[in-house]
Amino acid sequence: MAIELNGPALRQARSLIRDGKVVRDERDDWSEAAPTADDENAFIEREGWTAFSHWHLGIDRSANPETKQAYSFPYGDFDRVHRSGVISGESRAGQYDHDEIERELKKLLELIDAEGS
Repeated sequence: MAIELNGPALRQARSLIRDGKVVRDERDDWSEAAPTADDENAFIEREGWTAFSHWHLGIDRSANPETKQAYSFPYGDFDRVHRSGVISGESRAGQYDHDEIERELKKLLELIDAEGS
């Protein structure tokens, strides 16, 4: 399993932040804010796998792209970027040595905090 940075997801996250589609919540809020499995399934049914992939900064290209297993490091609720999701992802990426993803999540957090000032 080789997880790499999902470029289209990163571009979408940056765009959403610039457009002000951000929830400026705190780190511990992600456990409540993260989409549930039912939310994910409904989104996939409505929007498809490509749209689902754009909400995850990690992608495992060796996995079937039409499975949730292929995607990691979610950052939002399918509508807005959550600051708590970015923080949670950054911490997890660092913990598992996904340096590029960790770096980009840190930049997203800085962008969120700068936009909110």
